[in-house]
Amino acid sequence: MKITDIKVIPANRFLYVKVFTDEGITGVGESGAWGFLLASGEAVESFKTYLIGQDPLRIEHHWQYMYHCFHFRGAAVMGAISAIDIALWDIAGKYYGVPVYQLLGGICHEKIRTYYHVGGSTTEALLNSCLEAKKKGYNAVGHLSPFLDEPRTKPYSGTYAAMIADAADRVGKIREAVGNDIDLCLELHRRMKPAEAIAFAHAVEQYHPFFLEDPTTPDNFDSMALIASKSNVPIATGERIHTIQEFEMLLARNALSYVRTSVCLCGGITGTRKIAALAEAHNTMIVPHNPLSPVSTAACMQIAAATENFAIQEMPDHYGIAATERYTSEKDFNEATTFTQADLVTYVPEVVNGYAVLSTAPGIGIDLVPDVEKKYPFERRTILTRLHEDGSIVDQ
Repeated sequence: MKITDIKVIPANRFLYVKVFTDEGITGVGESGAWGFLLASGEAVESFKTYLIGQDPLRIEHHWQYMYHCFHFRGAAVMGAISAIDIALWDIAGKYYGVPVYQLLGGICHEKIRTYYHVGGSTTEALLNSCLEAKKKGYNAVGHLSPFLDEPRTKPYSGTYAAMIADAADRVGKIREAVGNDIDLCLELHRRMKPAEAIAFAHAVEQYHPFFLEDPTTPDNFDSMALIASKSNVPIATGERIHTIQEFEMLLARNALSYVRTSVCLCGGITGTRKIAALAEAHNTMIVPHNPLSPVSTAACMQIAAATENFAIQEMPDHYGIAATERYTSEKDFNEATTFTQADLVTYVPEVVNGYAVLSTAPGIGIDLVPDVEKKYPFERRTILTRLHEDGSIVDQ
């Protein structure tokens, strides 16, 4: 079997890659380069010049070849490698007639525990979102910002005391409302300095959060290690980094308790499996990062099913308006008319009582609808960074 073509497919706010073979088997993958998807697509076009004519089943060899070809990396390049890698695993599963998780060693988790995206620009809205998730049967919620999901167009203001106290009080109200039947995955969006994050961790530990996600920017591993060393709440991070070496440096510093692997950014299924093995050696669990489309979800579920040290899967609402879209866009959304991510694909996993049901279809179990790029034209993400009331940058 040989690769005959590779097609870059930008659609809506996502970038897909489809790999074709001379036996009629195709595979689909997704890039997680977020705001730089077209750059990632150009990287795919470069890798295409090597991959045409190659055996698609030599997945590890192709991963290494692409990773080492120019010795330059970054989100766009690693997003391209990730999308291609997922597509090659999809082909392999279809070739052997099994789900990818069977090729990864078989099922460790018969169903996939998920956390539901919640959000709100007011305390009441956030609280209602958490209660709605509980009604739907979820036993964990995430993307939960204690600082609220305020639009990036709104200048940030407030005192240190209000920032810490109000956010901690908000977490307390949510815990009181949902009880201990719901795990709270707190998303801090990298907005705090280490000292602030440590103070906040002590303020909320009484409410037993599952973890604090990205309390500070990921650029300095020692900063994350400092927070982890002084926090009694587990730290989750990793969604913005790309390589197994970076994850090893975090793990070696005891800088996290949960590894946030971006499957569509850190090297696809191949890269994520390597990171999961590193995490296992450090007695640490993985929480796959998944703010993207159902193709990303399908790839994540293959890894989750076959990985013993998997903890919980991020699950956006593929039938509604994603929280990441609602609060990072200038668009006005209408719940009744807005397109949903499910329209892009042939399959979205069912979630029953907080657990996603595994597909038994070969490969990753999903495909794009025909002419997806024509039906749902690509929309470039606009540059929109939140500012403080004094004009400085707010990392949110």
